[in-house]
Amino acid sequence: MCTLEKRGNIFYLTLTGDDEHRLNPTLISSIRSALAEAGSQSVPGSVLITTAQGKFFSNGFDLKWAQKAGSDSMARLEHMVELFKPVVADLISLPMPTIAAVTGHAAAAGFILAMSHDYVLMRRDRGVMYMSELDIGMTLPDYFTALIRSKIGSDSARRGLVLRAAKIKAEEAVEMGIVDSAHDNGEEAVEAAVRLGEQLSKRKWDGAVYGELRKSLHPETCGVLGLVNKEVLPSRL
Repeated sequence: MCTLEKRGNIFYLTLTGDDEHRLNPTLISSIRSALAEAGSQSVPGSVLITTAQGKFFSNGFDLKWAQKAGSDSMARLEHMVELFKPVVADLISLPMPTIAAVTGHAAAAGFILAMSHDYVLMRRDRGVMYMSELDIGMTLPDYFTALIRSKIGSDSARRGLVLRAAKIKAEEAVEMGIVDSAHDNGEEAVEAAVRLGEQLSKRKWDGAVYGELRKSLHPETCGVLGLVNKEVLPSRL
């Protein structure tokens, strides 16, 4: 479902295989385990890069898995929504800089997964950012809404994303302030993520301090996620 590899101070979390990387309980658990492992091994200078194999970064929640429950399908969907919430919390509190290299479509919860990172890099030749909830007749979980408000500063960008269900390509996503940079293909997006990761790693920041500062930038999101800031005493003056 996903792998975690460490090269130097950079952790590479990869959603593996050529499927849509739909977020079901199994994949969500795998991602959380990888994030916990990276967090436990964090040292000053650690960085996380998340990417995916195949056509999709992630196409959101596994609706087919939910529908298999028949009359209980809504309960299964609500279960996935609750299971995914700690993934966002894990990324918001992870004690290191995080970078998403979006190498394919990122839709709905897959979009939220990407946006939970500090930096988002995207390929321009293929793939879109897309919040599909309006098209499929669903409202947004509270933590989705909080994260979108926190991460996307422009009201018109949020409106286009949520209230037009726009399928946003890389160049437009950069203009809208949704992603940081666009690259010719998936390989170049990953290479750019590695270069950025290496630059950040050289700063050798204290991970605990970094994580607390990140949380302080997103008070609404942290409130919904149940995250609180902790005082971190300086390790050096």
